[in-house]
Amino acid sequence: MVTNYAVLLTTKRIVTMGLIALLFSCKGEPKKEMVDQSETESEKKIQLVENEAEKKVDVMIDGKLFTSYRWPDNIKKPVLYPLVTPEGTKITRKFPLEPSTGERVDHPHHVGLWFNYGDVNGLDFWNNSDSIKVEDRDKYGTIVHKAVESMEDGDDQARLKVAMDWVAPDGTVLLNEHTTFVFRDTDDVYSIDRLTTLTAPNEDVLFKDNKEGMIGIRVTRELELPSDKPDIFTDANGNPTKVAVLDNEGVNGDYINAEGIRGLDTWGKRSNWNNLTSRIGEEDISLAIIDNKSNVGSPTYWHSRGYGLFAANPLGQKVFSDGEEELNYELKKGESVTFKYRILLASKILDAEDLNASFLKFSQE
Repeated sequence: MVTNYAVLLTTKRIVTMGLIALLFSCKGEPKKEMVDQSETESEKKIQLVENEAEKKVDVMIDGKLFTSYRWPDNIKKPVLYPLVTPEGTKITRKFPLEPSTGERVDHPHHVGLWFNYGDVNGLDFWNNSDSIKVEDRDKYGTIVHKAVESMEDGDDQARLKVAMDWVAPDGTVLLNEHTTFVFRDTDDVYSIDRLTTLTAPNEDVLFKDNKEGMIGIRVTRELELPSDKPDIFTDANGNPTKVAVLDNEGVNGDYINAEGIRGLDTWGKRSNWNNLTSRIGEEDISLAIIDNKSNVGSPTYWHSRGYGLFAANPLGQKVFSDGEEELNYELKKGESVTFKYRILLASKILDAEDLNASFLKFSQE
């Protein structure tokens, strides 16, 4: 009996130790899987990195910054800033988010890449910034970041979904915005799809025909078109200074649209796309905005200025057509509308064949 009892205890100990070993083994296994999964995620070509403290989501391609979705308090709308070429050159104006030298300090609401409009139920969303006088702020609307709804890294593309509200000075929400950004690197051409759905939740919303709209980019000095007009620039210490004679050295910007129209003549013309080209050092650069056939007002009018504003405006038609056309677009309460744009950024000159193909592909997707 004693011998049998000892055998029984020994067997029990072995079984117990086996169960403990199995338990620890099971507990350890998921950790290994999590590490493997984390390693797999870190190896994705295009990664999205959220930083709530700095109010931004960085978009990294092969470990290098391409752009960031930002929602700082001082510019009255979320933006993508900066835009960086595949070779690592920032092509967006730094003012007013970063210290700068030799940059224009006009239009403080021109920041990075943005989307808004100049007359929404009588409120100006386009021109709003911290520079507006306090007594005038009841005329301006603000686009407020509400949430990062989802982020998805990938080798072929990354997707960022965000929510915003277009808000009147009294706090009334005029529009709910849901935007999906799709980021890609295809054949060394970086691209951004901005797919924006606007919904009128509380009342009818009128986009009155207005010059100021709708998707815009403010570029760095080298992408401007040469100009002799005096202006105010930041000096070596970053202070605004009047400049009587502009230095156009290195200023090489030029527009060309789908019809082959060039330079300032692209302003006020309809076209499926517009391409801003330049050269910085040894790097050729193309920055193109592609329209989509499904957009209201397509093909869009272009608000392409020589001083660095590059914008597409499908709704503000009166000024661009010398009064021959007018579009006052209305959303009834509960209705939605979607605008789709593709932005291409390359360290080379994109030709018309490439851009025509991109427009057709984008409109068919």
